Amino acid sequence: LQTRLQAGQGYGNTLKCVLTVYRNESVAGFFKGMSFPLASIGIYSSVVFGVFSNTQRLLGQLRHGDPASAPSLTDMTVASTVAGVVSVGIGTPVELVKIRLQMQTQPYAKANVKLKPTAPGFAVYRGPIHCFRTILQKEGIAGVYRGTVAMLLRDVPGYCVYFIPYAMFCDWITPDGSISPNPFSIWLAGGVAGAISWALCTPMDVVKSRLQADGVYLNQYKGTLDCILQSYQNEGLKVFFRGLTVNTVRGFPSSAATFLGYELSLKAMKRCQTETNS
Repeated sequence: LQTRLQAGQGYGNTLKCVLTVYRNESVAGFFKGMSFPLASIGIYSSVVFGVFSNTQRLLGQLRHGDPASAPSLTDMTVASTVAGVVSVGIGTPVELVKIRLQMQTQPYAKANVKLKPTAPGFAVYRGPIHCFRTILQKEGIAGVYRGTVAMLLRDVPGYCVYFIPYAMFCDWITPDGSISPNPFSIWLAGGVAGAISWALCTPMDVVKSRLQADGVYLNQYKGTLDCILQSYQNEGLKVFFRGLTVNTVRGFPSSAATFLGYELSLKAMKRCQTETNS
């Protein structure tokens, strides 16, 4: 839904988008492009969280002489920035393939443009692997990393308003005297942080989606700035808030589950390590 609302045409609001996708493509339409992100989400999340936590530990050692010291706001900001940069290297090709698969059957209604030989409304890619190989063969590495600048502008500040609010909310809702937050506190703080992060990142997410969807049938945008200008000139400021509701609603449960799984996994591994050492 997010991609269709941001880069598609004729979907209107969220409810209309749901009904249109179901009417035209049945239930299967809601799961297009899912396999590639599903196969890579574990690696992606482990790298992001690993980079974030290890950067914090490194900064703690360099700045305070103790890797286990409580991180300052500056430490969390630097660690979030590093995690955001690293995430783009992994996430850009995955997002590109997902969006191309989701958008390849969409009609393109725009006058005075020269379309590629493939007719809009018919599948261009047979699946994620074929999609990736086709883009690599036709556009090279630059094509695989199309939208990188927009991803950086989305993910670097996005992870800052993801990890920092999480730490703040965890600290705020954890009772005094508790060594660590309970599972419900982790779940709630993670969900709130995810909703905030996705809501604030929606404008650049729109630009990223449009850049990566561009190229199935034609290349409309020359780059990130050109995409921003064209989108604003054609549709006004409201275009940058397309998919805001979907992003925010989706951000809560997905981030809540991610943080809860991460924290519980860490506790389990530390407990196993303690039992082994003893």
